[in-house]
Amino acid sequence: MERTERIALLEQVRSGALSPAEAEALLAPPAFEDLGYAKVDHHRARRQKAAEVIFGQGKDPGQIEGIVRSMADRGAENILITRLSGEKEAALRGKFPYDYSAAACLAVAHPAPHPLTGAVAVVSAGTSDLAVCEEAALTAEALGSRVTRIYDAGVAGLHRLLAHLEDLEQARCIVAVAGMEGALPSVVGGLVSAPVIAVPTSVGYGANLGGLAALLAMLNSCASGVSVVNIDNGFGAGFLAHRINQMKGVGET
Repeated sequence: MERTERIALLEQVRSGALSPAEAEALLAPPAFEDLGYAKVDHHRARRQKAAEVIFGQGKDPGQIEGIVRSMADRGAENILITRLSGEKEAALRGKFPYDYSAAACLAVAHPAPHPLTGAVAVVSAGTSDLAVCEEAALTAEALGSRVTRIYDAGVAGLHRLLAHLEDLEQARCIVAVAGMEGALPSVVGGLVSAPVIAVPTSVGYGANLGGLAALLAMLNSCASGVSVVNIDNGFGAGFLAHRINQMKGVGET
C-alpha cells in the first residue's frame, strides 16, 4: 500500500468511517507471498512460533534463493533449509549469508545469535547415524533449544550410554536415533522420565529394509513415553523436541 493510501486510511479512522480493527486488517501485510513456484507462508511464525522451513530436495538453487529472500525481506532470521545437497549449496554461495553443515545437508540462512534454553539430548546408536542426528540437533538449536550430543552409544555397548546417564536424566526431551534393529529408543525410554522421540535410520544390512525394520521395532517399543517419526527424519524429531523443550512446566520441579 502506497503512503498516500495509508494516510487516507488513517483519516477514515480519525473520522470514524473506519474502525481501528478494520484499518489494521487492511494495513497488515498479506499472509503469504505467491512466487509462482511457491507460496511463502509469512504468518507461520505467528501461528507456530517458528518460521517456514525450506525443504531443499526437489528445489533448484534459484527457487531456494527466491524463498529465502522473500522471508528475509519480511524480517525472518535463522531460516532452516533442510536436505540441501553440496552441489546446491555451492550454487548458493554468496547469494545470502548462511551457515552450512555438510554432515546434515542443512543450512541456516541469515543466521542471528539467539539464546539457547532448556535441555534436549540427541543420542545416536552409531557413528553411521550422525547425519540424521545432526539434522535433529541443528534444527533444535536453530529454533532456540540447548542441545547435548551423545553419539555412538548403542546397545552393543551399554556402558557407553550409561556413562551419559546424568545428561539423559537432565534432558527435557531426548531424540534417540538408530538403524540396524532400532533398539536404542527402548533402552533410553526405560532409563529416563523425559519423553523420547525415536528416529529410525536407513543404516543397516539387507534385512534392515532401508530402515523399515528399525521403524517397526520402534513402533513396537515396550518402553512407555516413546514416540516415533519417519525414517531418517531428523528434522521432524528436532522440531518436535524443541516444541516439547519449550513447553511450560516440562522438566521443572
